[in-house]
Amino acid sequence: MSPAQIVGVGVDLVHVPGLRDQLADRASGFAEGVFTPGERRDAADRPSGDPARHLAARFAAKEAFVKAWSGGFFGAPPRLAGVDLRHVEVIADAWGRPALRLAPPLAAHVGPVRAHLSLSHDGDYAIAQVVLESAEEGSPA
Repeated sequence: MSPAQIVGVGVDLVHVPGLRDQLADRASGFAEGVFTPGERRDAADRPSGDPARHLAARFAAKEAFVKAWSGGFFGAPPRLAGVDLRHVEVIADAWGRPALRLAPPLAAHVGPVRAHLSLSHDGDYAIAQVVLESAEEGSPA
């Protein structure tokens, strides 16, 4: 078995107060257009009482995934015209460790990859990093 092949790396930084403003504009439908019901519920249930802080990290994760995946095709045309960010879902295990779950329509386009995710918050900012590696020997993302 050959070592894992890194096929993309992405990072994104989100200004929490800016995202909070977007979430407050209910008429825009931003939250429903970007976050899954599970992500919205998880953020609302956090003990911090600040769902925007947690949604900012999730938004950063989605953007970091798109950057990692599209960066793996440098010099080649994109495989998709756009990505429905609800198809990139941030989930957590029983201990709160984050991971990405891709919905079937997106997973079929992305192919066999493992996504490694790291989230962090500091003051008014949330950051996420995604590293994609091939899940099958010799296969690109």
